[in-house]
Amino acid sequence: MTNPSPDIGPSPSVEARQPTREGVLRAADKIAQLLPQTPLLPLELPNGGTVWCKVESLQPVGAFKIRGAWHRLTDLTDEERASGVVAVSSGNHAQGVAWAARKLGIAATIVMPNDAPQVKLAATREHGAQVVLYDRPGGEDRDTVAANLVAQTGATLVHAYGDPWVIEGQGSAGIELAAQLECFADGGPTRVVTPCGGGGLASGLALALPDAEIVPVEPEGWDDVARSLATGVIQRVPRDAPKTACDALQTPATFPINFAVMSARGLKGLGVSEEEVRAAQRYAFSKLRLVIEPGGAAGLAALLAGKVPADGRTAVILSGGNVDPAAFAHVIAQPL
Repeated sequence: MTNPSPDIGPSPSVEARQPTREGVLRAADKIAQLLPQTPLLPLELPNGGTVWCKVESLQPVGAFKIRGAWHRLTDLTDEERASGVVAVSSGNHAQGVAWAARKLGIAATIVMPNDAPQVKLAATREHGAQVVLYDRPGGEDRDTVAANLVAQTGATLVHAYGDPWVIEGQGSAGIELAAQLECFADGGPTRVVTPCGGGGLASGLALALPDAEIVPVEPEGWDDVARSLATGVIQRVPRDAPKTACDALQTPATFPINFAVMSARGLKGLGVSEEEVRAAQRYAFSKLRLVIEPGGAAGLAALLAGKVPADGRTAVILSGGNVDPAAFAHVIAQPL
């Protein structure tokens, strides 16, 4: 077991602040003034029961990441805005930061792997961000690349999950979800199943929904959050981790700030196979007419595989929708 320190340290302003439910509510107010709510759709499961799908793939950037990025960037000081921001992402957080930065007139540089889906690379550039590539297959350290950029420019690092503002912003999805489910099911969610990479969304949901069970779901072999929560010590993804189509969930380890929130709520994670993820993509397309990328379908995969029960007030986060068209066509061409 290992208990690593973060690969790239947070700024002093991040270290001095902890995410709170009050911060989640403030982020939700910001988002409500900026964007319409994403839909909450009922979905009948093949083994019986209904799950409520929070469709974050329909955000302007195709993912919930726009929430944390907006909350973080709108809280920057004038001096921080003038120095720009740096982020590390395979594509969804990249687009969220780039979208928010363009809207706020802030320069953004995004460190992205050279094997990221082309659709994500192109969309990030279209939002006006400068993209700096690193060699993920070759083992180049993305956090070192980002740290060097921060040191050279004085920019603010907007971490994809290990940032209190980002955690609070992602949690705003839970505030929306709870209000919607109150209308549709006469009560808030008892359980929320969510895709999980570094734990930013799971942490935010844990703060937003103190009375609901939060279930983080990761690809098999990349289940460091589940192992961390089970052992009580932060675990890393092994160097020989298997290939996964869930590029959005390929994070090396959770951060202490996320681990603390998830541990305090007693979260328990689980893993899903590549085939279970593909089956979830097909099911969402067939039943809801939704395009969901592999990582965004991880939570639904767990439900369809019977790894998590649905009690009528169980919800699942579907995010994101940034998938290579050819790869998606190949997946959905297979039978359910």
